[in-house]
Amino acid sequence: MSDSLPSCWPLVSEAEFGPPRSGEFRATPEDFVVEEVLGFAPEGQGEHLWLWIEKRGLTTLEVVRHLARACGVTPRAIGYAGMKDRIAVTRQWLSVHLPGQQAPEDLAARLDALGVRVLEQVRHPRKLKRGVHRANRFQLRLSGAAINDELEARWAWLCRHGVPNLFGPQRFGPAGRNLIRARSLLARGWRKRDDREGMLLSAARSYLFNELTALRVSDGSWRHLVSGDVAILDGTASQFAVDAVDAVDAELGERAARLDLHPSGVLWGVGTSLARGDALYYENAIAERHAVLCQGLERAGVRMARRALRMRLDQPRLERDGREARLDFLLPRGSFATAVLRELIDHPTLTLSTEA
Repeated sequence: MSDSLPSCWPLVSEAEFGPPRSGEFRATPEDFVVEEVLGFAPEGQGEHLWLWIEKRGLTTLEVVRHLARACGVTPRAIGYAGMKDRIAVTRQWLSVHLPGQQAPEDLAARLDALGVRVLEQVRHPRKLKRGVHRANRFQLRLSGAAINDELEARWAWLCRHGVPNLFGPQRFGPAGRNLIRARSLLARGWRKRDDREGMLLSAARSYLFNELTALRVSDGSWRHLVSGDVAILDGTASQFAVDAVDAVDAELGERAARLDLHPSGVLWGVGTSLARGDALYYENAIAERHAVLCQGLERAGVRMARRALRMRLDQPRLERDGREARLDFLLPRGSFATAVLRELIDHPTLTLSTEA
């Protein structure tokens, strides 16, 4: 039994092309552009003011605090669909509960002074909830020795086979400190006062999922259904169980090959896993190896869920100009562009390192 932390997880592209060469990304915020794809339009009336914003050099939670102060409300009155990167140019929706009230006349100017541009304002009856957006579009600029013909071959391979749906190193904090704190907190018993936003619980669950994904990357089953798998339809939350090996028939295999569905892994918590057979074997191995984290999450009352082991690059495009490359692609909500980049370039910020 072990709860030691790894320095990295395996790369699927390495078996095909060897380790990637060094590269740079996010030299400036403009090199990393993220745009939220909501998937629906606000209705134009209601108690909540929705703001389409563009930010630089700020986290989403920092913008939430600034917006709350500017509107004279508590941060709980602010809604957002997802957390966006700080060192980037990001566009996303936020909502403010202002029943029967107008927004301050100088709201846009006050936010602009902080590095937040208000691009659109519209009303909607409901608060913006976490995870309601459909996807995120990424426009990234890379440079360095990795920008060569091999990069294009790696990119084409990932477009054809998909990418392991790993949580990015930013989920674990600088030098993995969120994960280290999570392990300590879960060992003695999680308390909300020690983790108000649930950030440490999230770090622990994300780590366990990455460990499970790594097991299946190691034997190649991250992109193939195995006996007892729970398949997730691409781009949806719809899932179904695959009972036995002979149930993984030609049709399901073809659908997995064309990225129409993906095997899934457990997000640890209270509940009974839907996996059986070979798929459950992987999950049991994680439970034994990381008993402190798994049992701590259960005691904390986190509900078990599932996540696709693989993500599809939607509308992918690569343009190369000498030692620079521009990538454009969509990922489903909750997926990390850094999980794509680690397959293409070698950069120290793309690897989880810890102080443990």
